[in-house]
Amino acid sequence: MTVESVRPQSPATPGTSVLREPPLAQGALPVLGHGLRLVRDPLAFMSALRDHGDVVRLRLGPKTVYAVTTPELTGALALNPDFTIDGPLWESLEGLLGKEGVATANGPRHRRQRRTIQPAFRLDALPGYGPVMEEEAHALTERWRPGETIDCTSESFRVAVRIAARCLLRGDFMDERAERLSVDLATVFRGMYRRMVIPLGPLYRLPFPANREFNRALADLHLLVDEIVAERRASGQRPDDLLTALLEAKDDNGDPIGEQEIHDQVVAILTPGSETVASTVMWLLQVLAEHPEHAEKVRTEVESVTGGRPVGFEHVRSLTHTNNVVVEAMRLRPAVWILTRRAVTDTALGGYRIPAGADIVYSPYAIQRDHRSYDRHLDFDPDRWLPGRAGNVPKYAMSPFSVGNRKCPSDHFSMAQLTLITAAVSAKYRFEPADGSDDSTRVGITLRPHNLLLRARPW
Repeated sequence: MTVESVRPQSPATPGTSVLREPPLAQGALPVLGHGLRLVRDPLAFMSALRDHGDVVRLRLGPKTVYAVTTPELTGALALNPDFTIDGPLWESLEGLLGKEGVATANGPRHRRQRRTIQPAFRLDALPGYGPVMEEEAHALTERWRPGETIDCTSESFRVAVRIAARCLLRGDFMDERAERLSVDLATVFRGMYRRMVIPLGPLYRLPFPANREFNRALADLHLLVDEIVAERRASGQRPDDLLTALLEAKDDNGDPIGEQEIHDQVVAILTPGSETVASTVMWLLQVLAEHPEHAEKVRTEVESVTGGRPVGFEHVRSLTHTNNVVVEAMRLRPAVWILTRRAVTDTALGGYRIPAGADIVYSPYAIQRDHRSYDRHLDFDPDRWLPGRAGNVPKYAMSPFSVGNRKCPSDHFSMAQLTLITAAVSAKYRFEPADGSDDSTRVGITLRPHNLLLRARPW
């Protein structure tokens, strides 16, 4: 299954019809608005909004935010130049991502930055990463001992960070650095989510324990990135990788890009990518434990495709069911569950008036679990992505890497490593929950299990 960018039907625009004011969602509280509900049970809250309209107004503290709830309108939002990458999510992430990296830039700067990094993710570049992906996927299984408890959070981050670092930054990262990144990101993304839904401004600068923990983790993440850049410069090496491309990149005037832009670009490459891939690996391990019938089907497919040899990058395109397991896991448990945009002019979506400066929010989690788009919408059913059935899914009801000029440039890179990791672990082990495991959903900027602990059993 692949998701391609296509142009949606044009939404209503000012002057073509009478524009309406979106309805206000129920349950707003004084001062906090809907922020408390977004903290207490955000997934259920966002999933219920479509029952109130295609576009719904929310109150987050003093701000009015517009929630978009349908696949068609989220596609229109992503492809419409009236809306830019901005709003509560990106403001909350600014302390991590900065303002000068590809994740947060808009306009000419964003286009220039994509031109710099895109060659690293071309389809013809991916086979060059194959040996690293294979080595790290098999190293993951070789570290595990039959019957021992696996800390899936630690292991998932370790493999995600090492693949990103070795493929894109040519970095030899020690395991403790991956563990450090995992712990820091969990703290930072949890704190950033609170700041997004309950914008209390100066209160977050007070020396409360949670604020001190957040500030420590954020500072350590930036220090980690500075270490990466400093180590490369000190080495005097110029390998053909993404970090070299950034260090040699020019701005629109032909001058070297600034230190802050280099820093923000490395942050954008290493931290969000590691977080989302690691979170998806955690959910894939949970799926393999919860659905042993699909784990067995993946194992059988891998054995058939490889002839019993270790699975490699060259086999990925032939692993149809394995790929569909990955896609279905991303549908039900998307790492990125909430996104925001900002209107740069007076505009409209679905016949509703959207004023300039308004913030727009939408939830891939809610879109991808909607019963209006999927039969048996809460069932784990990888076969829904077979060619004969995938066409039944509405356009934009499954966009795990977004669409348009904000589509994730590393989509094929991510899918290749996720499919290869799933194949490698399934070929060797079946999984069962260990004592103390908690696979309930931890909600932050991303979704991941609270504390997934599994035991690996040889087939």
